[in-house]
Amino acid sequence: MESDVEYIQLFMQYESDEMPVVFFYEVDLRDDRLALREMHVFANGTVKLESDPYDDVIEVCPIPTVDELNAKVWGDGFHAVVISKEEFNEIWNTGIYGGNLTAP
Repeated sequence: MESDVEYIQLFMQYESDEMPVVFFYEVDLRDDRLALREMHVFANGTVKLESDPYDDVIEVCPIPTVDELNAKVWGDGFHAVVISKEEFNEIWNTGIYGGNLTAP
């Protein structure tokens, strides 16, 4: 399954303290790019873990590719990069994110 999973870090333009500014997605490439897990990082550094990203949603939507996000298909306020499984799991396991809150 290792090669069937992609890890994405998505920077979002700041809108308010209630909205995350960095998202992390563990994407299942075999299941229509659905998220297996996701994390939200807020401007104050708080990390929210989501082990069931589709628990409270009305419509299940796939996670766009990094190329789609960076091509502004989904809007202007996004910048995405592929990260490693280790980077994702480090944040997931500790609940701590010490990286940039804005796109590099």
